[in-house]
Amino acid sequence: MTLDEFLAEWRNDNERVLVHTSGSTGKPKPLWVEKRRMEASARMTCDFLGLHESDTALLCLPLDYIAGKMMVVRSLVRNLRLIAVEPSGHPLVSIHSPISSLLSPLSSIHFAAMIPLQVWNSLQVPEERERLRTIQHLIIGGGAIDENLEAALQDFPHAVWCTYGMTETLSHIALRRLNGPERSEWYQPFEGVSLQQDAEGCLIIDAPHVGAHQLVTNDIAVLDDHGRFRILGRRDNVICSAGVKIQIEEVERLLKPHLSIPFMITKQKDQRLGEAVVMLHEAADGDTLREICQSVLPKYWQPRHYLQVDQLPTTPNGKPARAEAQRIAEN
Repeated sequence: MTLDEFLAEWRNDNERVLVHTSGSTGKPKPLWVEKRRMEASARMTCDFLGLHESDTALLCLPLDYIAGKMMVVRSLVRNLRLIAVEPSGHPLVSIHSPISSLLSPLSSIHFAAMIPLQVWNSLQVPEERERLRTIQHLIIGGGAIDENLEAALQDFPHAVWCTYGMTETLSHIALRRLNGPERSEWYQPFEGVSLQQDAEGCLIIDAPHVGAHQLVTNDIAVLDDHGRFRILGRRDNVICSAGVKIQIEEVERLLKPHLSIPFMITKQKDQRLGEAVVMLHEAADGDTLREICQSVLPKYWQPRHYLQVDQLPTTPNGKPARAEAQRIAEN
């Protein structure tokens, strides 16, 4: 979808817009969402970040999905100066000659949204890196932000944020600061968003302004006394071994500072334990890995099996392919 096509759809008489989920947790599905809800979501983001009329926003995400659409809606609601460039892995390469814009050419960027791959690619090119550093509010979503990318953003002079949300919440409903003195592992929900947990510890979102009423997620979370939350991992990424519930992402988080080789944690069926922890790894000494795991991890979190693979399984957008990893472990 082009910018002109979306603007025509936004300005027609239909009160709703058709969007599609990303398909990262299942088959993509269509959703009809109310324009007024999208406007409410846009106001929440702009208010949280303190964006003002005539601030410049960069659109570098596809308009086929909610993230791209919401960048346009935020610009319309707050009267931002929107600069739109062709979505690519290097969104800043042609920033001084955008293919389309609603208003005047770019002078400086106050607000931009990117996926981790776009940020990482931009960091590798000196000219693009300098342009990235001038963005006053950079929000990153659509995929996991690993420790290497987060470390590379620490000296940025302006605010860099990680988003939490989904298509059903009309993009994000919370942000956490990735850099600077306000850096945190905790997400701060927007005003009007309330949170709780179900019996399994999964986050329940109540965001009536965007139409998300009692939305039960698959994300196991921890809530603090200030209304913030931290994500431990997904419910379907839990290993039940000898009665102990082990969150795959938490095991990987503890190991990453100690391992320089690509690895993944997965599971396989075990007659005695029910499920056993398995590590997939690329080109490493199994005995050394075992020693590191024994020194870093609690006893019951330590892998029972270490399987070397030529390449770790990933999805087309670079996320861990958890189902494929488990299939490899089972075989």
